[in-house]
Amino acid sequence: MAEIILASASPRRKELLTTAGIDFVVKVADVDEVIDETLTPDGVVMSLALQKAGAVAAQNPESVVIGADTVVVLDGKILGKPISEENAVELLTMLSGKTHTVYTGVALIKGEKVKTFCEATQVEFYDLTKDEIEAYVATKEPMDKAGAYGIQGKGCVLIRKINGDYFNVVGLPVSAVYRNLKEFDA
Repeated sequence: MAEIILASASPRRKELLTTAGIDFVVKVADVDEVIDETLTPDGVVMSLALQKAGAVAAQNPESVVIGADTVVVLDGKILGKPISEENAVELLTMLSGKTHTVYTGVALIKGEKVKTFCEATQVEFYDLTKDEIEAYVATKEPMDKAGAYGIQGKGCVLIRKINGDYFNVVGLPVSAVYRNLKEFDA
């Protein structure tokens, strides 16, 4: 059985793989993420996941490398991680009362074998007051999260409902990863 490597420093992705009982090591990809502006959001996350996995796989050809990337998309626009607390307030205000889509792209690589896939989950926010948004931003939780919220943390109170894979919103569609790893004898 091949060694599995997670090419990500994300504590959420590490926790999800551990919870699923997948044995792995972490080797963080050192890549400058290049976004092809001509791609759709699902294409963007799969491209970024492939860049991350490819960088680590080049140094570990006998291992199965998992790369992943997650984005939040509202009205066709990708919302990244907030660059400031003010930006976090702006992002959450945009999401308030609306439904957006969370895309996570995954790339699996072992030697010459490559597989990419994407999961999409719709997330509906409650209508949020300015005070609720500012109080949440003050917790600092939104600062390293796509779309400025963490569904698995204090941000859970912002969510009215989801349609799709909850774990995808956390950062990794772990069930799909588990099933696809079987194709790599991992």
